[in-house]
Amino acid sequence: MLLKLSLGDTRPLHEQVAGAIRRAVAEGECAPGGKLPPARELARALGVNTNTVLRGLRTLRDEGVLEFRRGRGITIAGGADERAELVARVRQLVADAAKAGYSADELVELIRGMT
Repeated sequence: MLLKLSLGDTRPLHEQVAGAIRRAVAEGECAPGGKLPPARELARALGVNTNTVLRGLRTLRDEGVLEFRRGRGITIAGGADERAELVARVRQLVADAAKAGYSADELVELIRGMT
């Protein structure tokens, strides 16, 4: 798995780490059930602090993209590829709505109105 962070990206580093892994999962570079390298190794490869990587990994765990298993490391969750793609689309929708002047609550109401 080859991850890269963009120096021109204004997002916090932990969000960039989560985004890079999310993208790798969505593009099929990491398959469900596959193991991720240890956080220290990822941090070293990306040139960031281990705690930054861990924060990004926890975000992905909370989204259901990753599973943390004691003694077995971090693996890609089943169905993570679809979930990662959906999360990326939702993030883009939220960003587009904010640019158009909609608040998060207004966006939620728009979505509720469609169901």
